[in-house]
Order: sequence, then structure tokens, then C-alpha cells
Amino acid sequence: MDVSSILDPLNDAQRQAVCAPAGNVLVLAGAGSGKTRVLVHRIAWLMAAENSSPYGILAVTFTNKAAGEMRGRIEQLLGIPSSGMWVGTFHGIAHRLLRAHWKEAGLAQNFQVMDSEDQLRALKRVIREMGLDDAQWPAREAQLFINGRKDEGLRPKHLDHQHDPYLKHMIAIYEEYERYCQRSGVVDFAELLLRNHELWLQHPEILHHYQQRFKHLLIDEFQDTNTLQYAWVRLLAGKSGAVFAVGDDDQSIYGWRGARVENITQFSRDFANVSVFRLEQNYRSTATILNAANALIANNTGRMGKNLWTAGKEGEPITMYSAFNELDEAQFIIDRISEWVETGGSRSDCALLYRSNAQSRVLEEILIRTGMPYRVYGGLRFFERQEIKDALAYLRMLSHPDDDAAFERIINTPPRGIGTRTVDAVREAARGSGVSMWQALHHLIEHKEVAARAVESLRQFANLAAKMRQAIAELPLHEQIEHVIHDSGLIAHYQKEKGERGAGRVENLEELINAGRTFVDEPELTDEVDTATDPLAAFLSHAALEAGERQGNEWEDCVQLMTLHSAKGLEFKQVFLCGLEEGLFPHKLSSNDPDKLEEERRLCYVGMTRARENLTLSHAEKRRLYGEETFARPSRFIREIPTEFLQEVRLGGSVSIPVTSQHAAVSVPKESGMHLGQRVLHAKFGEGVVLNYEGEGRHARVQVNFAQAGSKWLVMEYANLKQL
Repeated sequence: MDVSSILDPLNDAQRQAVCAPAGNVLVLAGAGSGKTRVLVHRIAWLMAAENSSPYGILAVTFTNKAAGEMRGRIEQLLGIPSSGMWVGTFHGIAHRLLRAHWKEAGLAQNFQVMDSEDQLRALKRVIREMGLDDAQWPAREAQLFINGRKDEGLRPKHLDHQHDPYLKHMIAIYEEYERYCQRSGVVDFAELLLRNHELWLQHPEILHHYQQRFKHLLIDEFQDTNTLQYAWVRLLAGKSGAVFAVGDDDQSIYGWRGARVENITQFSRDFANVSVFRLEQNYRSTATILNAANALIANNTGRMGKNLWTAGKEGEPITMYSAFNELDEAQFIIDRISEWVETGGSRSDCALLYRSNAQSRVLEEILIRTGMPYRVYGGLRFFERQEIKDALAYLRMLSHPDDDAAFERIINTPPRGIGTRTVDAVREAARGSGVSMWQALHHLIEHKEVAARAVESLRQFANLAAKMRQAIAELPLHEQIEHVIHDSGLIAHYQKEKGERGAGRVENLEELINAGRTFVDEPELTDEVDTATDPLAAFLSHAALEAGERQGNEWEDCVQLMTLHSAKGLEFKQVFLCGLEEGLFPHKLSSNDPDKLEEERRLCYVGMTRARENLTLSHAEKRRLYGEETFARPSRFIREIPTEFLQEVRLGGSVSIPVTSQHAAVSVPKESGMHLGQRVLHAKFGEGVVLNYEGEGRHARVQVNFAQAGSKWLVMEYANLKQL
């Protein structure tokens, strides 16, 4: 093909990277700088200008979607089918290699690949056959342990428990699980890459064959590689292979699942004669958004360094909204989206990004109340999530013991030694007698119609249910929920699930407490008429109705809700970044870990650079989250953005954030009993002086400059200020 058609669509920096001499190349590709274009045009350049065979090029990315997009672009640019080319994910390519060398890899010829759920079921069986208590040794915890070790290239023989009983049991489960997989002719996803790596180490002749074949390796999203993936690339490249690595250290946000940002900085030391190129021209965001993001990420140390810029427009200032609470924050965002739609904008151009899944509940409630279609991207709506359905099933059974669906869901959740055979016996007894499973359970216990061990397990469950029902009888709704999620063992169960996923499940359960409190305190938000007769029954009906609300389909014009981690790689005209508060974002788990704090900052950077035209940041001064009500400090990330890029929105209008401490002329209603300059005392923050006042009624708030705590906005209804 004509070389000019490869180079003409590129800017100068992209062209330099695409035309780089054969060898090791590192391309630092900033957000929105066209990294996929560079990868595809590099492949075309190698074939057209360097006369490389398409069969001697291996391109690796992280998702099937990205691999499919890359293949489609190659076909469009080159005008030839990509079916014979090796373009795929790490796991997909490893699978292809193992199919070709199954015998040398020690696998059955027709070996099967297990997905995550298959693997979990296999581990449950292994743990049960080992005679271990699955409540003490949950299969999901073992799954995370085993996959984590495999991602580091470690077999059980490489691990030393050093008299640690927990580690000793985990290693034993790992060993037994490996025997099960070998016996059954199955492999999990993590095994694919590890077995491929071991194949090459143990059979140098096979490795040599592929080193000779693949002279050009192109690796996408290099900052997301883990220990084993990096070792796999190094081994395949050998001393003569050419690696073209594309990535962005500023967008490394998956450390919690094994990604090592160090890989991208280590690249120049581990590979010979590396040429480094920077793609800094952004084709997505306005100059204001990019300048703010650059200033934020500059606070991270050890960066390889780049500065995003655009030839496009300067754009509007970033909106910054200080909400009274999470309800005010959600209402402000939905009002802004409504204004956008009324002026001809699409709802699908609007994305609500949040650090924690639990934050979606309030946003979802107000979206539903206002009748605005929405879709939770890459996840489930709040009341559809597994842990929430578990908690609601407990509440349903306590409210109505004869609810068989709820009974079946929670009888062995968390695991309490009640196996499938015992549950089948309860179900058959219920069917035979025409009673509920709860009634049948008591019959089996009384008449001892199942094994003695099963009788004891059923009796413990019945006692637990009776104890919880008695304990919550006179409690307010939110305390009923809090009591049940703790006493049922759900919180402790999900706390054992390590990493972000387990923490997210616990946060969601704690957010359910807030849902109960809001349901009673703010009935107008849920359109409920009467909650006084039986608040729990009314709440359960409300939850069922909300779970039954249909999500917008992908083709519908609906608002997009997602976590910041899910947003990577996407872009929207309007982005709302919610909950910028210390302890929430950056997350409380990062407070004492500099590396985690820097990853949180990278996550904020990713969120900001999703916005094309307008970016709104928001924080709440008071928030009910994770079962607690707190007065939160604004996130440090807000302070790290220069004030010239921000415009703070106030009730009834907006004012630019002043560089110096100046205050517009305001009046304080007489009924408040205060005046500007009034000295006041707060139980938590101490003495202070009234500086400002805005709003009216129950949403009015006052700004007080405290001697010890600094300037704070407080909602008058909850401020409890004493005049001095």
C-alpha cells in the first residue's frame, strides 16, 4: 500500500513513533492522544515500509473488545483480512499457543477453559472434599489467593508458609486444586499464561521457534501489565525481538488487581536501546480540562513526565459544587442534566462517575423519581447487587418466614454447613406436606429426619433467625437493617473477600442502612405514602419495585452511571465527578500508603480526562455513607487544581473562586439570630466567626471560619451553633 496513506493522518509525534527504526520503542501515550491509531499505523508501516510479514507480527492488548477494534482498524487501513494475524489478548494468545503444544505443556488434548464461576464451583468442591469448613475457608477467598499467586508466576512449591497456619491451608488448597484441574482436564484463565510461560522455559526449542517467528511485538496498555505478563513479553522478545510498548504511567489504576506501574518505568532498563516517544496532543478535552488535569497529576512523584495540550478551544471553567449533603449533590447533578437535555443535549452524553459503587444508590433514587432513563455501565443497579439481594432476603424472611425464595437464598449464605442435599430434603418435605420450607425445617429438626450433623446445622440457623427477629422487633428501620447485616454474618463474610471487590460489597451493605434511613426520613424521595404501619414491609416493597425498574438499553438515550475504574477508555461531553471528599476520594484505605494515594490521584486524572466539553466536580459537606453520617473535608485533589480553572456554583447563581479571601455582600436572616462577624461555638470545631450565609429555609447554610478547623460551610438545620 501507499506509505503516504499511513503517515498523512498522523500528527508529528505520532508519525515519529510509527516510523521509528526497528528496535525497542516505548510510546508514552497521554489520554485522548490516539494510541490505538499509532498501534494500527505501526503495524501497517512495518508491513508496507519494512516489508515485514503479517505473520511475524504479534499485537497484544487487554480486552477482547480492544483486540476486535484493533483488527477492524487494520483491515480498514490495509484492505486485507486480519484473520491470519496474531492480534488478541494475553490470555487469548496463550490459549492459542497451548492448543498447538498441549502435549508439551502437560495438558489433555481437549482441555477445557473454566470461567470465573466454573473455577469458583471447582474450588468449593475441592474445599469440601478436603474436609475443610467452607465458612472458615471461603472458596472466593481461595480463588483470589490462587489467581494472585499465578499472576506472580508462583506455584505452591514456590510458597513458604513459615509456620503461618492461614498460608499453610491456602497452599494446601492450591495444591489440591491443581490436582483437581489436572485430573479433570481443565484450566482457569490465570493458568493459561502461567502454563504458556512454563512451556517456553521447559522447552527452549519451542520458545526459539516463536522468537524467530515474531520479530515484532506490539503491547497495548503496557502500564496495566502484571508480573507474569511482563516476564512473558521479556521471554518472547529474547535478545533480538523488537517490542513496541504503548502505555501511560499516569493512567495506571489497577494496582489492586496486580498491575505494576513499575513495568513501564522498568522497560528502558530491561530492554536494550529503547527509543521513547511522547504523545501529548489531546484530541478529546478542552484546554481548561487538560491544564487542570496536568496540574493535578504533577503532584505524583516518579512520573516519566508529559504535558497534555490541545489545538482546540479553551473551553468553559470546571464547575465545582459544594453540596449540603449527598441528596443535594445528586439533585444538583440531575438538574444540570435536565438543563442540558432541555437545550437539545443527549442524556447519553452525560456520565456520572464515582469512586465507590455504594454512591450510586442516591443518584439512582433521584433519577428514578424524576423519570430520567439511566444505565449502570459495567455493573448492576444498587438493589440488583448480590450482597444487597442477600441482605434483603434476610429481611424478607424475618418479615415473612414463609417466603421460600428468600429462605433458599440465605439458608447457607454465608456458608454454615447446610449442603445441597439438606436443602433438597427441606424442599421435598415442604412439597410433600404442602407447607413452607421454614415450617418444613422445624418438622425435620423435631423428627430428626436428616443426618444428625444436618439437624444441628438447621437448628443453629433456626435459632439465628428467631434471635434476629426478636432483636429487631422494636428497632427503627435503619437499625433493623444494620442489626441483620451484622448478626447474619454477611458483613464478616464479605470482609473475607480481599481487594476492591470485597471492600465494595461491604460498602454497599453499609449503604443499605442509609437507604433505610432515607426511606423513613425523606419519604418524598421514594414516593411512598405510608411507611408508619410497617416500615420494613414498605421498604421491602420499595426495594423490589426499584430492582424491577428496567435499565435503559444500550441503544436508548440514557444517563451513564459508572465507577471511575469502569470509565477508563471512555469519553463523554458532560462528566460529573461525584464525592470528592477525604476518606471517600481519595479512599480511606490510601491514607497511610503513599503508593495507593498516588494511584488514587491517577484515578482522579483518568476521571477528569474523560470529559470532552464540560466537567463538574462535587463534594458534600455532610454525607451518609457506609452506615455513618460524617462531616467530610473536601478532597485534596480539589486543592491541587489551580483556582483559575474552577468556577464555584452557589445557590441562585455562581461566583468565581477567589484567589484571596474576599466575600460578597450578603445578609443574614434575622430569624437565624446571627449576623456577619458573629462569634459562635461549635461542639466539634470550637470557636469561629460567621463569614457568609446563603439559601433559605431548611437548606440554608452558613460559612464559619473556625480558629482551629479553618473555614467550613454548615447546614443551619444541623449546625448547632451557640452564639458567644
